[in-house]
Amino acid sequence: MNTPVTVIGLGLMGKALAAALARNRYQTTAWNRSATAVPEGVTRLASVAESSPTMVVCLSTYEVMYEVLSTTDLRGRTVINLTSGTPGEARKAAAWAAERGAAYLDGAIMAVPQMIGLPQAQLFYGGPKDLFESREPMLRVFGGGTVHLAEDPGVPLLYDLALLAILYAAGQGLAHAQALVGTAGVSATEFQPYANAWLTHVIGPMASLENAKAIDEGEHATDVSNINTNALAIGHVVRASRDAALPADWLAAQQARLEQAVADGYGSDSPTRLLDYLTKETR
Repeated sequence: MNTPVTVIGLGLMGKALAAALARNRYQTTAWNRSATAVPEGVTRLASVAESSPTMVVCLSTYEVMYEVLSTTDLRGRTVINLTSGTPGEARKAAAWAAERGAAYLDGAIMAVPQMIGLPQAQLFYGGPKDLFESREPMLRVFGGGTVHLAEDPGVPLLYDLALLAILYAAGQGLAHAQALVGTAGVSATEFQPYANAWLTHVIGPMASLENAKAIDEGEHATDVSNINTNALAIGHVVRASRDAALPADWLAAQQARLEQAVADGYGSDSPTRLLDYLTKETR
């Protein structure tokens, strides 16, 4: 039997984490605020105070974490916090844990519960690297994409939110696309193979290493699709959407940036040039 570990929080994700630990022969206990079934091989605790020295926390918010852990002596314990939040909340929590004598890692789970334990599940961690390395064999049972990103405990959630931004933008775009073709009576099932091919062969490659290096180097030349072309195309999407009585306000900011880039003389550049406009808006 491996090192004892306690999972705090048995929502859908917490149960998946506890189950993965038990499957890998960790002496797994768990605590939850309300009555709920525990996965096979997991022992339910009556109180947080009974937790093992290593605690994996997966709760709804950081505020709930403080509420749950505030009455427990954390001295000498290791808190691995996989609660969703913001980078600022993670940094504050790291300081809070240190004041109470606990070692602390903050993490982000980039997977759904059904992916926990699979090679493709990505989990990001921030905090002392030596602490991560001491717990790495245990943490790897949650997913093959387990990685320590930085000593800064806020960095994992920064990656988390950046990837979620891609998810929500893609989800909004897909929903809008299905609504648009739906105005001609095309079903989502009929449209699916074309949407899937577009996402796979056009959208996916936008995140290539080659493109990333070009962005880092400030190189925006393109022979693929420039800002002039995209400014015209997004205009067509907006007009057709409005003609079909579909809301297109969510496209307005991107349309404005494209048109501004054309006005500024960057029409022949790649749309990656728009990153400059985004960062200017935050200054």
